[in-house]
Amino acid sequence: MSRIGKMPVDIPQGVKVEIKDHTVSVAGPKGELVREVDSIIQVKTEGDRVTLTRTEESRRARSLHGLYRSLLDNMVKGVSEGFKKSLVVNGVGYRAERRGESLVLNLGFSNPIEYPVPENIDIQVEANTRITVTGIDREQLGQVCAEIRSFRPPEPYKGKGIRYVDERVRRKVGKTGVK
Repeated sequence: MSRIGKMPVDIPQGVKVEIKDHTVSVAGPKGELVREVDSIIQVKTEGDRVTLTRTEESRRARSLHGLYRSLLDNMVKGVSEGFKKSLVVNGVGYRAERRGESLVLNLGFSNPIEYPVPENIDIQVEANTRITVTGIDREQLGQVCAEIRSFRPPEPYKGKGIRYVDERVRRKVGKTGVK
């Protein structure tokens, strides 16, 4: 049995979980999330807990058991607390700015990059070099941060580019010159 899959998901106060056919919807103070669950996994609510069980013992069922438990736990945490990631823009002349419904990035290219902010995601820019991305859907939040980082990933010689706050960039030694 999956160690993660057999653990129940606790539902905090103010969060409501509904299960219809193979669709789980979680509503809370920050919003609502809906996810389709595979028919191999059975979801049940028991008081203030949600449990997941497998209907068969196939390899696919065993792999999906822990996955859906983690996804459901992330949905509950997202609608109750929300998720947050921070990015740092590093480089001379590199800066970020929030303009209307888009994020404008000046990253050393000839033109600035305009990134439209998706629905359910909030982007804040502090001091032109720190981008804070918040949202209720952990998958979408991670995807948005990965897209922003992909415009100029950190390079190993000077560390210029966009990186996560807790990311460590492995630095390389540059040329030593001719004697």
